[in-house]
Amino acid sequence: MSQRPLQRRERLYIDGDWHDADDVLEVTDLADGGTFAQVAAASPEQADDALAAAQRAQSAMRETTIPERADWMDDIADGLLERKEELAEVVVREAGKPISSARGEVESAAERFRRAKEEARALKGDFREGTTAGHEGWEAIVKHEPIGTVLAITPYNYPVSTTALSVAPALAAGNSVILKPASDTPVSAAILAEVISELDLPDGAFNLVSGRGSDIGDVLAGDDRINMISMTGSSAAGRHVAKESGMVNLHMELGGNAPAVVFPDADLSKVAGECAKGSFKYAGQRCSAVSRVLAHESVHDEVVDLLEAEMDSWQPGDLFEEDTTMGPLIDEGQAEWVEELVDDAVGKGAKLVRGGERGGREFEPTLLANVPHDARIVHEEQFGPVAAVTTFETEAEAVEIANRGDLALDASVFTGDYDRAMELADELDAGAVRINGAPSHGLGDIPFGGNKASGIGRQGLHTTIKEMTREKSIVL
Repeated sequence: MSQRPLQRRERLYIDGDWHDADDVLEVTDLADGGTFAQVAAASPEQADDALAAAQRAQSAMRETTIPERADWMDDIADGLLERKEELAEVVVREAGKPISSARGEVESAAERFRRAKEEARALKGDFREGTTAGHEGWEAIVKHEPIGTVLAITPYNYPVSTTALSVAPALAAGNSVILKPASDTPVSAAILAEVISELDLPDGAFNLVSGRGSDIGDVLAGDDRINMISMTGSSAAGRHVAKESGMVNLHMELGGNAPAVVFPDADLSKVAGECAKGSFKYAGQRCSAVSRVLAHESVHDEVVDLLEAEMDSWQPGDLFEEDTTMGPLIDEGQAEWVEELVDDAVGKGAKLVRGGERGGREFEPTLLANVPHDARIVHEEQFGPVAAVTTFETEAEAVEIANRGDLALDASVFTGDYDRAMELADELDAGAVRINGAPSHGLGDIPFGGNKASGIGRQGLHTTIKEMTREKSIVL
């Protein structure tokens, strides 16, 4: 059963102090309806204050030691877990995520802070000797130092764990941080700020500026006091930020449209289970979601039948019930977008096997069969609970369909042939290819990220913390 709705009012955290704002974000309760929180919406002037505070804190952060920062990581992880039930309820309400998934997200966020501690300890300098003519006898120490100020722009779909994947490496590497959370899900970011505010970080080392992107996004992204932008979001938003930013390091994980390529020699029961999870988990609102199933024409019908049988396990329910696996989409506009793509596919000849109905922000788990290759849903990001099954005849055709379009984040290959799996993994244009399983970014111990319009750079705790430092050579 649903819990008693929270009534919250959150503030900004700038330069070590809490601040109100003249405007607020009304946060919708996706479990019970209405508004459950008001969050201060920063003005451009307050965003500028955060930029100035972060810049002032850079020198103090550079002087912190790795053991100090390692202790911060442990303390933040402990703080998140101490507030796990509160945070989980917030994620249910602001993100529409089932309670079991919300608890898991908090645990994952805490683990990311703990792992960032270990990665910080691995930041050891190198000793180099000159090996070229004229540099004989040169000796140098190559040190890692913080890059400066990191702007973390985080998404609504994983408002705690994705935020941790940016904030933890940034602080562990000794950077100042400005966190700009998604306007739909700012409350969990405010709780993280409360946890961090209890530590002994230098004033200005961590700043929370919730607010509307139209008001403060360009102020933050376009300022030359930012040294790196770590962003997870849509491809359109990423393009805009890249256009506005100056000479900064960009680290972006953007839109996805992951294909699952299924061959006749695959374990089709496993295919159905993995693709159902990949398509319907969190109502498909994941960059790594299986958005299209490319089934060989000889097994298309069997894959569709097996997928339909899996759908009973992926149905909406009370978000506070432990066995609920799916909830609503983030807002009605997103549901309308998914409806538009489904209608386009059906209009072009796809068979609507199950689902397809929308009510407000709710969209039924949907299965489409025999989707034509020119349907928009085959090549555009849907971010909804739709398994779109299309066919291919040859490996070359499968690769052509999968690589068509401008999104190239994740992909899957299902086959019992090792050589074929490795060949396809090389030919598919994607930042990560999973063999015989749905894509998953996990805690981030394996690098992930997109090609083309799906991003710049690679995320993952080891990879990210290295990108949030720069090397300095000291020649002796």
